[in-house]
Amino acid sequence: MRKCVVTGGCGFIGSHLVKSLVDGGWKVTVIDDLSAGKLENLADKVNFRTVMPPMIEQFLSKVDSIDYQVLVVTGDFVDPEFVRHIHNHGYTHVFHLAANPRVEFTVKYPATSSEVNIQKTIELMTASKNAGIEKFVFASSSAVYGSPNWLPTSEIDAPAKTQSPYGLQKWVIEEFMELYGRLYGFRSVALRFANVYGPNSAGDSPYSTAIGAWCNKLKNGQPLRSDGDGEQSRDMIYVTDVAEALRACAEADLTGNFHAFNVGTGKAYTNNFILGKFRELVGDFEIQQAPERAGDVKRTLLNIVSIADATGWKAQVTLEDGIRRTLAWWQIPLSN
Repeated sequence: MRKCVVTGGCGFIGSHLVKSLVDGGWKVTVIDDLSAGKLENLADKVNFRTVMPPMIEQFLSKVDSIDYQVLVVTGDFVDPEFVRHIHNHGYTHVFHLAANPRVEFTVKYPATSSEVNIQKTIELMTASKNAGIEKFVFASSSAVYGSPNWLPTSEIDAPAKTQSPYGLQKWVIEEFMELYGRLYGFRSVALRFANVYGPNSAGDSPYSTAIGAWCNKLKNGQPLRSDGDGEQSRDMIYVTDVAEALRACAEADLTGNFHAFNVGTGKAYTNNFILGKFRELVGDFEIQQAPERAGDVKRTLLNIVSIADATGWKAQVTLEDGIRRTLAWWQIPLSN
């Protein structure tokens, strides 16, 4: 049986990954400090038990694992007690999704975000290597490409100069992953996500993604913010497709120690187009114009041939269907 750790497993993408893994028969342990994740993100479909890192071994000695599907450890993913647990309990895979997320946050707090996104991630990789895990799967980002010189951007295209600490932090970890493969035979996969949206995405943070933030504003009857001229375009991918990509890369028999794959739809949409789609679905609303955000790129569009060839994965959810599902999760009524 495949047995994995999911860091950030109560978060936006992580919670959907956990559900996919459980459906696929994986044995799952989540580690999440709940600074951004929420237990309720799992509660709709997963029977879980929670424990703090110092109590893991005592808990496991007293509680029968058939009483729950997922063990949720509430703490730091490099807590010494949890690192010891990884080493002693025969995990086959680590999915690393915990991070200080979003471009704007890392621009404002480059040192703070680097502690988690670089230093602690390297500690987790080292712990995984020492524990002999079969594969380390990392949530990277298309932000590593900066402002690409050509579209669609493929994995073999050399990254441009990244435009934010966030993109640089992800790129640094990818470089460490490749290095660990050469030095130690460490097997790992980095998935460079396009812009992810869907249920469980927070909408009330300054660092929320656009669709989540817009849904939150609609829910509260407030104007929707549009940055710059609205003509920035993004490859938008629904969150369950991302979860399936993570699982597909973990389950695939890949040759070589390190792989980096784009995860997107191969289609790009402007903010103005998406706002227009919102109007079609929910009716009219007020727009609040705002300046362009520091560190944002103008366009993203990913070439997704490599992951399809290697694993057979392909995004299944169209933009309109994804927006409909997201609005339904927010309980926002449709006008058509």
